[in-house]
Amino acid sequence: MSTKPKKVMLIDDNEVDLKINSKIITLSNLFEDIIICHSGEEGLLYLKNHVDQQELLPDFILLDIQMPEMDGFEFLEFYKRLSNDITDKCLVAILSSTLDFGDIQRAEANPQVIRLLKKPLMPAELKEILDKYI
Repeated sequence: MSTKPKKVMLIDDNEVDLKINSKIITLSNLFEDIIICHSGEEGLLYLKNHVDQQELLPDFILLDIQMPEMDGFEFLEFYKRLSNDITDKCLVAILSSTLDFGDIQRAEANPQVIRLLKKPLMPAELKEILDKYI
């Protein structure tokens, strides 16, 4: 794998947050491509549909917690059951504005999650994670 991860997946139901974080990621030049998903279901569907196309899978997933229908924790429950071809390639970080201490504890305790990041996304913090894990 090259030193620069190729793809990041943003999963968030908030259109404004998606636009802001996409712009921050683009300007940071840390990824070559951004996959935008407006729900946990959309993110899971993308991953399942591309399991046999490793080059289309994200290297990194930034996941919001508070979303309607399927929240970030429900996404993680389904995610951990996906093929190892996906879960071994895709690192997951929570990107949330939650102040709920229970959510924060759950995110930090989840073995699927490498880090909990606060919105808005900070490029230096993202780079630090990528340097450490990729």
